Amino acid sequence: MHEFDAYSPAEIAARVSEGGVTKARLPLTSLFLLGLLAGGFVGIGALYYTIVISDSALPIGLARVIGGICFSLGLLLVVVCGAELFTGNILIAMAWADGSITLLELLRNWLIVCVANFIGAAGFAALVFLSGHWEMNGGAIGASYLKIASAKVALPFWKAFVLGILCNNLVCLAVWMSFAGRTVIDKFVGVILPISALVHI
Repeated sequence: MHEFDAYSPAEIAARVSEGGVTKARLPLTSLFLLGLLAGGFVGIGALYYTIVISDSALPIGLARVIGGICFSLGLLLVVVCGAELFTGNILIAMAWADGSITLLELLRNWLIVCVANFIGAAGFAALVFLSGHWEMNGGAIGASYLKIASAKVALPFWKAFVLGILCNNLVCLAVWMSFAGRTVIDKFVGVILPISALVHI
């Protein structure tokens, strides 16, 4: 039955550190392309979330819970497909902390992945716009996109910064928990609650 058990905390820490070494030393082209994919994957989760919360027939609390579960799809795709997401790659710091990689390798990964995530997410957003997806439900989906974006850009800098830290904590917890699992279902269970909580911050 051992193969059905979750990895222990010590085993998870070792797996995260080993994974961090691999990620930090990926070739530039692979790292960039996997970063592009991650940006698109998170966009898919955001699209799924927006469809749900745009349904005015759902009570707001229920819509956000279901929407949060749907948003989890983005990180699940990242984890299962092996894409490179900046917020999850913060955990590479563990490999640096135990001396397995250099600070330069750590910063190289973060910089390339952050830029690639932005391009991937922006490209996916452009495709969604050009597809006319925002016109669905009588334009309610487009209105939801605008409402979310307006609320984000209206945040004062320090509030946005602190909220970003809190959200990143949840992403790192979700990635950490995904390392505890041995199957895709295990990973889904590990990812879904932290990420569905993220949309409420």
